[in-house]
Amino acid sequence: MALLQRLKTETRSHHERTEGVVRLMDAHLTPEDYQRQLEDFYGLYLPLEARLAGPLSALGPALALESRWKTPLLEADLRALGHDTASLARLPRACALPILSGLAEALGCAYVLEGSTLGGQLILRHLTRHFGADARVGDFAFFRAYGDRVGPMWRAFGDVVTQASEQAASDSFDAAVIQGARDTFDAFAAWMTRENTDVPVRL
Repeated sequence: MALLQRLKTETRSHHERTEGVVRLMDAHLTPEDYQRQLEDFYGLYLPLEARLAGPLSALGPALALESRWKTPLLEADLRALGHDTASLARLPRACALPILSGLAEALGCAYVLEGSTLGGQLILRHLTRHFGADARVGDFAFFRAYGDRVGPMWRAFGDVVTQASEQAASDSFDAAVIQGARDTFDAFAAWMTRENTDVPVRL
């Protein structure tokens, strides 16, 4: 089975648990609820993307890494909601993060983040309908990431994962990618519910 299909199949329960703690599709979502969810995302994405930068840099232009970072988009959304530099710095940050020992684990982690961008299109449609022209919530920069290039960006990422798997030609590499994805899903769910003491930590 191809690695991308294995990732989908073998992380399903972790994925479903993570989806269950995100409340952005709630029918009674308020601007305050939306802001709190984005603050939580920011607290995870900021340290996680910093951790990903090193191992993923080895892939060079194939991944177009600089165009994939979501932290600046979350910061833009939070500033639109009233945050400034000082208040952003005071937001809590996740410290229980997945252990990214190498490229394989980093690709597994990136699979989760890229997949959330793809799935976030459903959330974006809900948010735009739910809030309408309410200026208090801004323009959803985080969920509009990649604009009309969401599909091509996802396919390009999939190509990178497939090529890395084929080059490694190793069951242990593929297993490490899958474990990296599982750990990232679990870290995300734990952070959102503030139970992140049971997730592998590397400080």
